[in-house]
Amino acid sequence: MRIAVLALQGAFAEHEQMLERIGVDYFEVRQAADWQQPKDGLILPGGESTTMMKLLHDLGLYHDIQQAIQEGLPVFGTCAGLILLDRSHLGTMDIVARRNAYGRQLGSFHIVAPFKGIPDEVPMTFIRAPYIQETGEEVEVLAVVDHHIVAARQGNQLVTAFHPELDEDPRLHQFFISMVHDSL
Repeated sequence: MRIAVLALQGAFAEHEQMLERIGVDYFEVRQAADWQQPKDGLILPGGESTTMMKLLHDLGLYHDIQQAIQEGLPVFGTCAGLILLDRSHLGTMDIVARRNAYGRQLGSFHIVAPFKGIPDEVPMTFIRAPYIQETGEEVEVLAVVDHHIVAARQGNQLVTAFHPELDEDPRLHQFFISMVHDSL
Protein backbone atom coordinates (compact mmCIF):
# COMPACT_ATOMS: atom_id res chain seq x y z
CA MET A 1 0.00 0.00 0.00
CA ARG A 2 1.23 3.45 -0.93
CA ILE A 3 -0.33 6.79 0.03
CA ALA A 4 0.21 10.06 -1.84
CA VAL A 5 0.58 13.11 0.42
CA LEU A 6 -0.04 16.52 -1.13
CA ALA A 7 3.11 18.40 -0.11
CA LEU A 8 2.58 21.88 -1.52
CA GLN A 9 2.40 23.60 1.88
CA GLY A 10 0.87 23.05 5.28
CA ALA A 11 1.11 20.14 7.73
CA PHE A 12 2.13 17.40 5.29
CA ALA A 13 5.28 16.35 7.19
CA GLU A 14 3.23 15.51 10.28
CA HIS A 15 0.96 13.24 8.20
CA GLU A 16 4.06 11.53 6.81
CA GLN A 17 5.38 10.97 10.34
CA MET A 18 2.05 9.41 11.35
CA LEU A 19 2.08 7.13 8.26
CA GLU A 20 5.64 6.05 9.14
CA ARG A 21 4.54 5.38 12.71
CA ILE A 22 1.76 3.02 11.56
CA GLY A 23 3.99 1.38 8.93
CA VAL A 24 2.42 2.74 5.74
CA ASP A 25 4.52 3.70 2.70
CA TYR A 26 3.95 7.15 1.21
CA PHE A 27 5.33 9.64 -1.29
CA GLU A 28 5.03 13.39 -1.70
CA VAL A 29 3.13 15.08 -4.49
CA ARG A 30 4.78 18.40 -5.32
CA GLN A 31 4.29 18.49 -9.10
CA ALA A 32 2.32 16.77 -11.85
CA ALA A 33 5.05 14.17 -12.47
CA ASP A 34 4.81 13.01 -8.83
CA TRP A 35 1.09 12.36 -9.26
CA GLN A 36 1.80 9.75 -11.95
CA GLN A 37 3.24 7.31 -9.39
CA PRO A 38 1.08 4.35 -8.32
CA LYS A 39 -1.02 5.18 -5.25
CA ASP A 40 -3.78 3.64 -3.19
CA GLY A 41 -4.93 6.77 -1.36
CA LEU A 42 -4.32 10.49 -0.93
CA ILE A 43 -3.94 12.81 2.05
CA LEU A 44 -4.82 16.49 1.64
CA PRO A 45 -3.25 18.18 4.69
CA GLY A 46 -4.10 21.31 6.58
CA GLY A 47 -2.60 24.58 5.43
CA GLU A 48 -4.03 27.56 3.61
CA SER A 49 -6.81 26.42 1.27
CA THR A 50 -6.68 29.43 -1.10
CA THR A 51 -2.95 28.95 -1.64
CA MET A 52 -3.38 25.20 -2.08
CA MET A 53 -6.12 25.68 -4.70
CA LYS A 54 -3.98 28.16 -6.63
CA LEU A 55 -1.04 25.75 -6.58
CA LEU A 56 -3.21 22.82 -7.67
CA HIS A 57 -4.23 24.84 -10.75
CA ASP A 58 -0.78 26.35 -11.42
CA LEU A 59 0.94 22.94 -11.21
CA GLY A 60 -1.64 21.16 -13.37
CA LEU A 61 -2.78 18.88 -10.56
CA TYR A 62 -6.35 20.06 -10.05
CA HIS A 63 -8.14 18.01 -12.72
CA ASP A 64 -6.07 14.84 -12.22
CA ILE A 65 -6.68 14.82 -8.47
CA GLN A 66 -10.36 15.66 -8.91
CA GLN A 67 -10.81 12.85 -11.45
CA ALA A 68 -8.99 10.27 -9.32
CA ILE A 69 -11.20 11.06 -6.32
CA GLN A 70 -14.34 10.96 -8.47
CA GLU A 71 -13.22 7.54 -9.73
CA GLY A 72 -12.94 6.25 -6.15
CA LEU A 73 -9.41 6.99 -4.92
CA PRO A 74 -9.66 7.12 -1.10
CA VAL A 75 -8.82 10.57 0.24
CA PHE A 76 -8.34 12.00 3.74
CA GLY A 77 -8.66 15.78 3.99
CA THR A 78 -7.79 17.56 7.23
CA CYS A 79 -8.64 21.21 7.95
CA ALA A 80 -7.78 22.93 4.63
CA GLY A 81 -8.02 19.49 2.99
CA LEU A 82 -11.67 19.40 4.11
CA ILE A 83 -12.23 22.74 2.40
CA LEU A 84 -10.54 21.53 -0.81
CA LEU A 85 -13.01 18.65 -1.12
CA ASP A 86 -16.19 20.73 -0.61
CA ARG A 87 -18.71 21.74 -3.27
CA SER A 88 -16.99 25.06 -4.04
CA HIS A 89 -13.47 23.72 -4.62
CA LEU A 90 -12.71 20.23 -5.98
CA GLY A 91 -16.42 19.49 -5.59
CA THR A 92 -15.97 15.79 -4.89
CA MET A 93 -17.72 15.75 -1.51
CA ASP A 94 -21.27 16.97 -0.94
CA ILE A 95 -20.42 19.35 1.88
CA VAL A 96 -20.22 23.10 2.41
CA ALA A 97 -17.30 24.18 4.59
CA ARG A 98 -17.23 27.32 6.64
CA ARG A 99 -13.64 28.58 6.49
CA ASN A 100 -11.93 29.84 9.65
CA ALA A 101 -15.11 29.07 11.58
CA TYR A 102 -13.25 28.95 14.86
CA GLY A 103 -11.53 32.29 14.26
CA ARG A 104 -7.90 33.22 14.07
CA GLN A 105 -4.90 31.58 15.73
CA LEU A 106 -6.18 32.65 19.15
CA GLY A 107 -9.36 30.68 18.46
CA SER A 108 -7.37 27.44 18.28
CA PHE A 109 -8.15 24.77 20.86
CA HIS A 110 -7.79 21.11 21.81
CA ILE A 111 -10.61 18.82 22.92
CA VAL A 112 -11.31 15.10 23.32
CA ALA A 113 -14.62 14.00 21.78
CA PRO A 114 -16.45 10.97 20.33
CA PHE A 115 -15.79 9.88 16.75
CA LYS A 116 -18.21 7.41 15.15
CA GLY A 117 -16.54 4.09 14.40
CA ILE A 118 -13.67 4.57 16.87
CA PRO A 119 -13.97 3.28 20.43
CA ASP A 120 -13.35 5.84 23.16
CA GLU A 121 -12.96 9.53 22.49
CA VAL A 122 -10.27 10.92 20.19
CA PRO A 123 -8.07 13.99 20.65
CA MET A 124 -8.91 16.87 18.30
CA THR A 125 -6.64 19.86 17.72
CA PHE A 126 -8.32 22.78 15.96
CA ILE A 127 -6.19 25.56 14.42
CA ARG A 128 -8.15 28.30 12.63
CA ALA A 129 -10.38 25.39 11.75
CA PRO A 130 -13.37 25.19 9.46
CA TYR A 131 -16.46 23.18 10.18
CA ILE A 132 -19.06 21.64 7.91
CA GLN A 133 -22.17 23.80 7.79
CA GLU A 134 -24.11 21.70 5.29
CA THR A 135 -24.06 18.06 4.12
CA GLY A 136 -25.72 16.15 1.33
CA GLU A 137 -27.75 12.97 1.80
CA GLU A 138 -24.82 10.61 1.15
CA VAL A 139 -22.58 12.23 3.76
CA GLU A 140 -22.20 10.43 7.08
CA VAL A 141 -21.45 12.69 10.06
CA LEU A 142 -18.68 11.17 12.20
CA ALA A 143 -18.02 13.84 14.83
CA VAL A 144 -19.74 16.92 16.22
CA VAL A 145 -18.24 19.51 18.57
CA ASP A 146 -20.31 22.36 20.00
CA HIS A 147 -23.17 21.52 17.60
CA HIS A 148 -20.86 21.83 14.57
CA ILE A 149 -19.92 18.96 12.23
CA VAL A 150 -16.15 18.48 12.45
CA ALA A 151 -15.73 15.10 10.72
CA ALA A 152 -17.60 13.31 7.95
CA ARG A 153 -17.35 10.59 5.36
CA GLN A 154 -18.81 10.15 1.91
CA GLY A 155 -17.83 6.92 0.19
CA ASN A 156 -14.03 6.86 0.04
CA GLN A 157 -13.69 10.44 1.26
CA LEU A 158 -12.91 11.22 4.90
CA VAL A 159 -12.60 14.75 6.28
CA THR A 160 -11.80 16.28 9.64
CA ALA A 161 -11.86 19.97 10.57
CA PHE A 162 -9.13 19.23 13.10
CA HIS A 163 -5.54 18.00 12.81
CA PRO A 164 -5.19 14.35 13.92
CA GLU A 165 -1.60 14.39 12.65
CA LEU A 166 -0.69 16.82 15.46
CA ASP A 167 -1.72 14.41 18.21
CA GLU A 168 -0.08 11.14 19.25
CA ASP A 169 -3.23 9.06 18.62
CA PRO A 170 -2.88 7.11 15.32
CA ARG A 171 -6.48 5.84 15.20
CA LEU A 172 -7.79 8.31 12.60
CA HIS A 173 -4.96 7.51 10.22
CA GLN A 174 -5.61 3.81 10.86
CA PHE A 175 -9.31 4.46 10.17
CA PHE A 176 -8.34 5.99 6.81
CA ILE A 177 -5.99 3.11 5.99
CA SER A 178 -8.81 0.65 6.70
CA MET A 179 -10.92 2.61 4.18
CA VAL A 180 -8.09 2.24 1.66
CA HIS A 181 -7.85 -1.52 2.35
CA ASP A 182 -11.62 -1.85 1.83
CA SER A 183 -11.33 -0.14 -1.56
CA LEU A 184 -8.59 -2.43 -2.89
